[in-house]
Amino acid sequence: MNKFKIIALMIPLAAVLSNCSSAKKNKDYVDVKKITYTNDVKPIIENSCTPCHMPPQGRKEPFENYAQVKEHIASIIARVKLPKEDRKFMPPMNKKPALTDEQVALLVQWQQQNMPE
Repeated sequence: MNKFKIIALMIPLAAVLSNCSSAKKNKDYVDVKKITYTNDVKPIIENSCTPCHMPPQGRKEPFENYAQVKEHIASIIARVKLPKEDRKFMPPMNKKPALTDEQVALLVQWQQQNMPE
């Protein structure tokens, strides 16, 4: 009789454990890459925003470090998303090529991830 009680307790326990999120793989889980300023954003800024936003040649808002880029990320994203014909589009077409869709998406994702350094 004791064996039956143990089995009766084990079946619901097994059912609960099999439904735990840690016990099974979640098919809806998406591995989101952690975007950082140093590894991902800084190279885009250095390549696309120099020399205009890099002192001493730069005469615009400086983007030479994490704090400055973080402060201006909303306006950076807004400017790189403008139509290329817009005079406020960045970077100016006569100076640097436009950012790719992937680069723009990376900046947006970095902003959404609270801009880790």
